[in-house]
Order: sequence, then structure tokens, then C-alpha cells
Amino acid sequence: MTYSGAVRVGGAADVHELADLMISKVAVGAMNNNAYLLRCRATGEQLLIDAAAEADTLLNLIGDDGIASVVTTHRHGDHWGALQEVVEATGARTYAGAHDAEGIPVATDVLVADGDTVRVGRVGLTARHLVGHTPGSIALIYDDPHGHPHVFTGDCLFPGGVGRTTQSEEFTSLLDGVEAKLFGALPDETWVYPGHGNDTTLGAERPHLAEWRARGW
Repeated sequence: MTYSGAVRVGGAADVHELADLMISKVAVGAMNNNAYLLRCRATGEQLLIDAAAEADTLLNLIGDDGIASVVTTHRHGDHWGALQEVVEATGARTYAGAHDAEGIPVATDVLVADGDTVRVGRVGLTARHLVGHTPGSIALIYDDPHGHPHVFTGDCLFPGGVGRTTQSEEFTSLLDGVEAKLFGALPDETWVYPGHGNDTTLGAERPHLAEWRARGW
């Protein structure tokens, strides 16, 4: 099965099958948010990234096996709209960036700092703190030992640019962080899973970094 990462609200999930991890992507809600269900192939444990909206859709994707945890990439309401319902239905532990948790109206069980490891079964994801879109946004990097890395960027990186900022210093902070912690640390083949819209790769976006900095968004 070929994975494209192109999904639409009301449509089926797209599944990226890796050697140790299965990644299911679904679009939900009025703002076309992406939610990602990660499943460790060795243990069957599951983790959800961004319980954004449409709890029924997310719970159907999760299935009878449930989830061990939910990671919220940042504090904006379109990324946690279904979090309370999903947590109540599954008993999952909640994770969020240490500097954004106070803005999420569902208690955060685990505060995540830069460099922390978030685990799903035997698979580890490295958190990277990125400041600018919000004070405590986090990206999660899966460095696949059998292939290229994969990074879940929330609203910090999309095809065509970084996430929305409202002040020039926020933009500079976000682009500096994305350049240093993602583009500077990971190869072109790295697959990018954003919080909205289609996927991309770091290689597709890298030639445009100077253009983004010059335009200021």
C-alpha cells in the first residue's frame, strides 16, 4: 500500500507502514486538523498525536486496543478539542510541552521538555521544543533505525513555511528553532507530518529557508 499523506475530513485514514511503527493519519474538524495514531508493531501499544476534534472518529481509529497516551503538540484549541472525551474513553496519559500545558484545559500528566523521550511500546520519539507559534510547541522525531527519520511538527512547519506568528521576534524564534533542531539535525529524506494539510519532506522545503526568512513569514 502506498502512503501519500493526503487525507480529508470525513474520509478514510491513510496508513504509513514502517518496520517497527504504523502511522495512521486522519483529518478531523472544521479546521481540517490532522491527528496521528502511532502503533508499535512489536507490542501493539498505541499513542495519539493531537486529539483535535471529532472524538467518535478518533475513537473509531483507535479501536478496541485503546491508547496508552495522547500527546498535544501545542495549546491552540483546534488541537485539543476532543482531548477530554478521548481521555475519558481510554484512560490515556496526557503529554504536552511544559510551557504550553497551562493553556490546555485538560490536565497534563507528563510535562515534556526539549530532548525528552516519549515512548510508544518499544519505539522512542524525541521531543523538540520550538518557540514562536506558541511558547511551548513540541515536535516529535522518530529516528527510524531501518530508514529515514519522521517528524510530527504540529503547527511549527508545513509545506511552504513555518507556522503562523504574530510578531517578528516570534517568527525569528520559530524559524531559528526549526532550522537548528530540524533542518540542522535531520537529513533531507526526513518525512514531515504537519498539523494541517499534506505531508512534505525536509528536502523539499530546505531550498526555501532563506526565502522564508526574507519574507518574514
